[in-house]
Amino acid sequence: VHRLITYIFIYEDLISLACGAVIIWYFAGSFEKNVGTVKHCILTATFSVLSALLYLFLQPLVSRLLEVGDAKGFMPVAFAMLGVSTTRSRMKRTLLLGYRVPVLLVPWFGLCLAWFVPHSSLLGNLCGLLVGEAYGLGYCFCLDFPESVGSKLDRVFPFTLLKRIPGLKYIPGSLAERRASANSMIKAVPGTYPTQSYHCPSPLALPAHPSAQGQGF
Repeated sequence: VHRLITYIFIYEDLISLACGAVIIWYFAGSFEKNVGTVKHCILTATFSVLSALLYLFLQPLVSRLLEVGDAKGFMPVAFAMLGVSTTRSRMKRTLLLGYRVPVLLVPWFGLCLAWFVPHSSLLGNLCGLLVGEAYGLGYCFCLDFPESVGSKLDRVFPFTLLKRIPGLKYIPGSLAERRASANSMIKAVPGTYPTQSYHCPSPLALPAHPSAQGQGF
């Protein structure tokens, strides 16, 4: 049973580990900024378990037709987070390789690219994407919880310990607190930006007498 979660930490070699680190930094980091650290941790475990259960259900059926690799690494959970972000996005279209495509097609394009990542499981990534889109469309509403619960969990162990770790950026669970922290980062303190003084030369003095003007020419 513990492998339903621990498989996201298993990598075969340094290349797959490097790809997993980039995926965690990009997808999980942006997802955490939108939902908060508490909800991010809970949904990471939830997406991991649901993706693994769906993989175990589909693996005997798909293995009769294709060779199925083991689900390893964080990529299935990353596709679940990407599926949630695209289904709940207010944007209808986005720019991809110079073409405007529907936002809902972006995860499926990424699924094709993930096929070339070493030791990645296409079925595992597909299961993660299906779980994320189902959650984003509201079919897993029982797994969602309001922001008030997230704000209360911010003051409970072990999340209180995460706030004290130096170098770790903790994202609050309340949307108002996240906006306040973002605005505090955007608003600059007076005097922090360098200024440059521009010198405007004074206009040339006109000669007082017409004779002097002729001499000037």
